[in-house]
Amino acid sequence: MTIVNFTPWTALFGGMLIGTGALLLLLAGGRIAGISGIVAGIGTQPDKAWRIAFVAGLILMPFILFGADWVTAPSLERFSAIRLLLAGLLVGIGARLGNGCTSGHGICGMGRLSWRSLVATLIFMAAGIATVTLLGVA
Repeated sequence: MTIVNFTPWTALFGGMLIGTGALLLLLAGGRIAGISGIVAGIGTQPDKAWRIAFVAGLILMPFILFGADWVTAPSLERFSAIRLLLAGLLVGIGARLGNGCTSGHGICGMGRLSWRSLVATLIFMAAGIATVTLLGVA
């Protein structure tokens, strides 16, 4: 197997940006940057404005970055729309069952040295590795 998309420097820079953003949200607003909790809170919490702005940024930035040809990514054309929708649904169910998602547990929880987040992160990483290995989608 050949690794064709190994980009350690851009991955490191991106991880640093995500970590910095999560830290700023925690320090400035006392909020955890868990995407599933932020999205769920739009419908249930009174503080909707920052949540909507956060989600809007998540949706709009890829359009800006890809539209300006500042970034590239592997194409998803080889996957059917049904397969992609099913994958998204399963990720959503997993985030709900795990009381958080990769951003809440893997970034914020691990950064706060939460044992619950450590276990959750190990489980979803193992599940992701198993899925890629079994389905050969890498």
